Amino acid sequence: MRLVALAISVAALLTADLAYAQASGRQQDRRSQEQSADNGRRQRFAPLRRRANAGPCPYVKILYDAARYVELTGDRVSASNVGYTGEIEGLTSDCTYREDDPITVQTRVLFNLGRGPQAEGQARTYRYWIAVTERNRAVLEKTYFDLPVTFEAGERTATVTQDQTIVIPRANETVSGGNFEILVGFDVTPEMAEFNRSGSRFRVNAGTDQQ
Repeated sequence: MRLVALAISVAALLTADLAYAQASGRQQDRRSQEQSADNGRRQRFAPLRRRANAGPCPYVKILYDAARYVELTGDRVSASNVGYTGEIEGLTSDCTYREDDPITVQTRVLFNLGRGPQAEGQARTYRYWIAVTERNRAVLEKTYFDLPVTFEAGERTATVTQDQTIVIPRANETVSGGNFEILVGFDVTPEMAEFNRSGSRFRVNAGTDQQ
């Protein structure tokens, strides 16, 4: 892994009123069931552990223009012309720094990937990048990473998680992580970026039969 020069509390109220306690218990059961259902729908990757620091961590986000990867063949945009696809489905991060030490940022990215009707073979190496910028200003560094994926026989989709570590030097201890921003995105062509900006999109299993 390359080093790049780049937050539930639960409260229960108990009373002596038996009827209230029973009603409250039923409501809590319903809430627990709903929460379990919500958890099943959430992104299937674990958040990184939060640690105390000398200041805030850099703001980390997915760049909209590069959040999806869609290969298209032919002369029109249609599900039947889709090759390999990808979407950055989730992103979590944490950082550590003390005194005048560099800021070390751990990132975890969740990718959903797919094979459309025009995809050839069972394997594809996607590429994505992580960039460090001055907050809302210039890019300081941008590094590319390979994302090799082999789809199982008969499968059109795959989910992959990757962890990366970014190290951001600081001029002195007064420079906090709030001065920086970290962006993540696929390595896309100008045409793919325009497709994303237009709001157009396909599911990662575009062009396949739905169950």
